[in-house]
Order: sequence, then structure tokens, then C-alpha cells
Amino acid sequence: MTAATSDTGRRYQSGFGNEHATEAVPGALPQGRNSPQRAPFDLYPELISGTAFTAPRHENRRTWMYRRQPSVVSGRYAPHAQPHWTTGGNRETALAPEPMRWHPIPLDGVEADFVDGMHTLAANGDADAQAGVAAHVYLANRSMEHRAFVNADGELLVVPQQGRLEITTELGVLDVKPGEIAVLPRGLVFKVALPDGLSRGYVCENYGAQFRLPELGPIGSNGLANARDFLAPVAAFEDAEGGYELVKKFGGRFWKAPTRQSPFNVVAWHGNLAPVKYDTANFMTIGSISFDHPDPSIFTVLTSPSDTPGTANCDFVIFPPRWLVMENTFRPPWYHRNLMSEFMGLVYGEYDAKPGGFKPGGASLHNSMVPHGPDEEAFDKASHADLKPVKLDNTLAFMFESRYRFIPTEFALKSPALDQGYADCWAGLKDQFGK
Repeated sequence: MTAATSDTGRRYQSGFGNEHATEAVPGALPQGRNSPQRAPFDLYPELISGTAFTAPRHENRRTWMYRRQPSVVSGRYAPHAQPHWTTGGNRETALAPEPMRWHPIPLDGVEADFVDGMHTLAANGDADAQAGVAAHVYLANRSMEHRAFVNADGELLVVPQQGRLEITTELGVLDVKPGEIAVLPRGLVFKVALPDGLSRGYVCENYGAQFRLPELGPIGSNGLANARDFLAPVAAFEDAEGGYELVKKFGGRFWKAPTRQSPFNVVAWHGNLAPVKYDTANFMTIGSISFDHPDPSIFTVLTSPSDTPGTANCDFVIFPPRWLVMENTFRPPWYHRNLMSEFMGLVYGEYDAKPGGFKPGGASLHNSMVPHGPDEEAFDKASHADLKPVKLDNTLAFMFESRYRFIPTEFALKSPALDQGYADCWAGLKDQFGK
């Protein structure tokens, strides 16, 4: 990629949903007119709209690109086989109202790039109806070279768990390591390189409203994730010769087409629809300093709202390192049944409510109104601990939380990684009333 010479020394631009302007060649960005009769350097203006044209100004997302060739220049599409990436939930699946957990899916024998290595564990909603999400894991051992991908069904929230990702997009390059996340808008072309080789991680495919920062309410003007800590790339374009294979996800099916040129040929762009990365270490954690364990909503990084206020299509929630100082309080999450369905993963470290059975790279699923909470070991330890201030360190868990029921895929239900004895972690909880 050719780096942005007009942004010397910069790799990123700060801000989530901000209006950005960047050029890889000085003078490539038109001034005052988005679509002049002839753009500088005879570039082609092209608009990508992430929302309807008439969306309210504060919600409208679009970016103008100035590129060497427009994206209409491609060959005809043919079907592409990707049997492990599922769109929406199969309502015919007979799913018992029980908690589910998967051990980390091993990387042994993996022969795939980021796209072909995607495996859906659970999904809900409908991409065409623009509602719901899917929870995937990717298992990959090779970089995408002259291959690119575009998802017309939803935006992707990428959570690396093992191995760094170098994500080249039409608008520039993001380097994302475990502990960081990336958000890739619907319809944006990208490819993924694996600098560390074997890689595994989680992906939320969001069919609904775009992810945004949650409202802070009584928290006030500061706290949780700050817009300035989200980093968008500066303009960069690929100058190498040779065509690409472009894989496209469209209506739940996969297609491929040849291109004679690189799709990463955008020399300049401006707008507020952009890929971003975020370091979870910058999350300002809010917690109790008196008593009681607060609701997990205080750990929301991003939210995709639904048509019901306060009830999200999807919330992305993290459980990062933090201090626990509450008095006379059971500090791990209590036993609970929620309206919202929870798909959970562990990036690294130990999750305090499941210290033994939940491993990095694993996943759990607790659907709406399915009881869950700390295992027997965690409950006993937390009930008798000396309640001095404790730092939960070297840990990062997360949830994709949705108003809709997650339906596991056939791959997930038949996977050797499925923990058939998950419910046994609560079997030893005895009736201690009056003892």
C-alpha cells in the first residue's frame, strides 16, 4: 500500500462517526464539490452510503471516495462455496432452554484464510429484514493475498483472540491485535493478512442498525468508551499490478468475481462511514464503590439499537481488568435470567464467574430466560472471601447481547468442542437453608 504522503507520520485519524478527510497524494481530495466535472488526477468519485439518504443528519453515514477505477469494473459473479458461514437462525432447530458452552476450537489442521475460515456458532434475525446478529469464530492460517471480501448483509465487529490481523480496506489499513477490536462497515471491501500466522477470534455480524456509542445518561459526559479512542485509517492505495478475486456475501449466499485491478485503489476520501479499531485498554470502567454488583450494561462499548428504546438489537459488552471494592457484597455476577440473550467469549485470562471451565477462545450461550451464573467453585469462593479491595487483572471477556434468541448452527451442535457437561458446574449447589 502507498501511505498517505499528505498525512506524514500518521497511521490513523481519531474519532468514531466523525467526519474525516484524508488523501494519499496531495491535492487528490476535491475541495468544495464532492463530484466535480473532473476530479483531481482524473480520479473517479464514488459514494458509499451506510444509511438511507434521508436518515437524520446525526445518524447519517456516508463517505466519498476518489479512486483510480470505480468498483463497477469487475467480472461476472459465480457461486462461491462457504458452508460454515450461516446467515440468520434456523427456526426449525429444536433447541432446549439450556445453557451451552464450547471449549476453544483447535487450530490444528486449519487450512483457510479469514473468509473461508469463518464458522458460525449461533445466529438470529434476518439479514434481509435488517434485524438480528450472528456470532462467528474465525480459524485461519493464511493471509488473503490477491483476494478481497465485501459483506452486503451486515457490518462486522472483529474480536481477535490469537494472532494479530492486518486489515486492508478501501479506506486504509488497520493493525488489530488481541485486546483490540475492529468495526468494518457493511459494503466496504477488505482483506485480512495474518502477521503471526495461525489466528483465531470472534466476529459479530450485525444485520441491524449500525453500532454506535451508547448514551451515558446519569453517568455524565465522561466514561465507558470515548469517541476519540476509536481510530480510522488514513488514505492508502495499492500500486501493485495483478487482478483480484472478489468474494461477496449477498442475501446469505456467497459469490465470487474476478477483477483486473486491485479494489484497494482509493487515493483520497472524506466522510463519516469508516472502518475503525479500538483498544479495550482505553475503556473507562464504571463500578460500585459502596455495595452491590452493578448491571453489566455499565460495560457496554457499542450498541446497535432496535425499534424498542433501551432494548438493543445487539450490545457489545466487555469485562476488562478492574478493581472490586464493594462492601458486604457478592462480587461476581449473581444468578440471573435475562430478557436479553447472551453469547460470550473470552479473549485472555480468567473469567471470575467460571474460573476453571471457561477458557480463552471458548464461548458460551445463555438465551433469553435461561438461568445461569457463577459455578460452584466461584460461588463458594466469593461467599467466603475476605472483602478487601481486589484487582481483576489480565482478563478480557465480552458479550454479544441481543434481544433475539440465538440459534446454534449444525456445526456448533455437532462440534467436539461442545461441552456436554456444562450444566454439571452447578450440580453441587446444595440447599443450605437453615444450616
